[in-house]
Amino acid sequence: MTHEGLDAAAESANREASHLRALFIHHGLLPYQDPYLARFETWIENKLRDLPEEVTKPVAQFATWHHLRRIRSMTTPEKSAQAPVHSAKQEITETVKFLDWLWDTHQRTAANCTQQDVETWLATGPTTRKAIRTFIVFIKNTGTNYRVEMGHYTAKSRPAITQNQRVAWLRELLTGASESIPYRVAGILLLLYAQPLVRVAKLRTNAVEINETTGNMRITFGARPVPVPEPFADLLREHLESRPNLRTGSDTQSPWLFPGTRAGQPLHPNGIMDRLRSLGIDLRGARNTALDEHLLVSPPPLVADALGYSHQVAFLHADAAGDAWSRYVNLRIKP
Repeated sequence: MTHEGLDAAAESANREASHLRALFIHHGLLPYQDPYLARFETWIENKLRDLPEEVTKPVAQFATWHHLRRIRSMTTPEKSAQAPVHSAKQEITETVKFLDWLWDTHQRTAANCTQQDVETWLATGPTTRKAIRTFIVFIKNTGTNYRVEMGHYTAKSRPAITQNQRVAWLRELLTGASESIPYRVAGILLLLYAQPLVRVAKLRTNAVEINETTGNMRITFGARPVPVPEPFADLLREHLESRPNLRTGSDTQSPWLFPGTRAGQPLHPNGIMDRLRSLGIDLRGARNTALDEHLLVSPPPLVADALGYSHQVAFLHADAAGDAWSRYVNLRIKP
């Protein structure tokens, strides 16, 4: 029983091998191995297969030297590779498309492509093509091609829902029966505290504090805990008492607020996103509106510290929300 043995078994029984691997890691029978990082290494091999050499070489260097090395260095049992792997896959996929087009259309490679090639590629396709920016920076920094550059992409629109829609969804998730309790709790964390669902999925039970004397509840997303108001506190308490997926071999002591079906792992955020989208919730719009509402009544640094955002992001959202905090001094009529 080794990781190599399970890798071999996974060729014919991937689901079963992954389940056993998670069990063995959780109980200390095998050393820790991040499942997303392991699958990413295999994904890179498969992605490079059957590509022309002119495309394979620069993509392999980009995937290995930039992404894989960086993700390996930052991945720990406490910090999953899930989000960086997802981002890396998008960038590598778009880079392959760009270099394939470059070779097929102009017989040029990453080393001799021109600024016009880059601009033509970006102008004649969807906005997902902006993901090649990291590769453009990479070939410039490594000396492969000094002639090309690409600036940051700025979204032309910022999705949002109305405050009335936000309140209606909060009411539905608090009192309705359209979803099971775990997904209702996850949706409220999005709508009430502007928490990205990637972060929600990784919350641990120790993020929730209950005062034994008063019964008041607080939850921590950033530098300091924030209150959990009623009736959400009752729903969250009910969820804590009956969390699902505690019979997966990880026993009832799972540290995750949303335990997954694999031992020792939380729910996958994509699963939460799909369930909430199926209800009709605009996830990005809901998060933007929730954050905007907090910023309209509190200074950006306080909101950032409370909700786990950077100060830079909080100030950008404050500007978009029409924040008056940066101008309130001029509006004062008395000391």
